[in-house]
Amino acid sequence: MSDELVDICDESNNVTNTQKMKSEAHKYGLWHRSAHIWIYNSKGEVLLQLRAKEKALYPDVWDVSVAGHVGANEDPVVSGLREIKEEIGLEVKAEDLQFLTIRKVEMVYKDINNNEFYYIYLLKFDGDNNFSLQDEEVQKIEFVPIKKIEEDLKTNPDKYVPHGDYWFETIDEIKKRLEK
Repeated sequence: MSDELVDICDESNNVTNTQKMKSEAHKYGLWHRSAHIWIYNSKGEVLLQLRAKEKALYPDVWDVSVAGHVGANEDPVVSGLREIKEEIGLEVKAEDLQFLTIRKVEMVYKDINNNEFYYIYLLKFDGDNNFSLQDEEVQKIEFVPIKKIEEDLKTNPDKYVPHGDYWFETIDEIKKRLEK
């Protein structure tokens, strides 16, 4: 697991004067931030990533297109752009990201107490699928039809990071944007 310095927040998402390594934040359940980017295309497909088998948190299951921690003193948009480049090799501009919302999430996985504020962005992408994957983070990525994701989340939920309603709420927002 790669470690990095993150800003610690209070329970209302205010950055405190404290910075800790991500591993410490996870060990002690300290609030911190992450950026989640949902990439979708005009065909009604969402790009999903299969998390690497070596990941400490939810290995070998499907997750949102790109996600990563917001580094210390880093803006969530900058973090999101960095993660897109690192994880799948795609370079996009800040104006390409559509801010959706901030979601407060408490998750426990084995000995990891993951208390995060997800900064959620949407990215419509109809370009070439010439992605290059960061092996230590991502096994594979795949554009999957929305209807198939919705069905699979209901019938095979163990194949996905247990984001609960977050999956369906975000997919519903993507569907609305595709209707426009």
